[in-house]
Amino acid sequence: MSLINTQVQPFKANAYKNGQFIEVTEKDLQGKWSVLIFMPAAFTFNCPTEIEDAAEHYEEFQKAGAEVYIVTTDTHFSHKVWHETSPAVGKAKFPLVGDPTHALTNAFGVHIPEEGLALRGTFVIDPSGTIKTMEIHDNAIARDVSETVRKLKAAQFVASHPNEVCPAKWKEGAKTITPSLDLVGKI
Repeated sequence: MSLINTQVQPFKANAYKNGQFIEVTEKDLQGKWSVLIFMPAAFTFNCPTEIEDAAEHYEEFQKAGAEVYIVTTDTHFSHKVWHETSPAVGKAKFPLVGDPTHALTNAFGVHIPEEGLALRGTFVIDPSGTIKTMEIHDNAIARDVSETVRKLKAAQFVASHPNEVCPAKWKEGAKTITPSLDLVGKI
C-alpha cells in the first residue's frame, strides 16, 4: 500500500540539532512543509555524502518554507558524536533524528528487519501532515538532494494550483499543464 496522500502517524523521537537534544513529533511537521530523509545508519561511508548534500541545499529548503529531518536507526547520542566527528555531517543545521525503536522506519515502510536499518527513503510532507512524495531505493545508491528540492517545489506548486500539473523535469517558474480532454493524445 502506498503512503501517498496519507497522514503521518503520531510519533515521538529524540534528535540532535545545533548542539542540543530536542524532541520531534508529528506535530512538528504540521503547519509547514517537511522533508524526511531516511538513511541506514550513522557512521557509514555513504550517508555523510547525503547529509552534506542536504546541508548544501538547506537554504533552498528554508526559503521554500520547509524543514529537513534526517532519520537513522541510531540514537540521538550517536548523532551528536557523528555531527562532531564527521566534517560532512557537521554541516547539518537540521535535526538528526534517532529511531532506535524503528517506529519511524516501520511507519514509513523503509525498515529492513534482518539488518535493523533503514532503506534510503525520502518523503515530502505538506503542512497538513499529508505525504505528497516518496522515494525508496537500495542503500548502495545515494540521492541527489537537488531532485528533492525540485519535488518539494512541484508539490508546493500543485498544492497552490490544484487545476495544474507539473510535467517531466519541471522546475520552478517553468510552464505547467492544465489537464484537459483536448490534450489527450496531443502531447
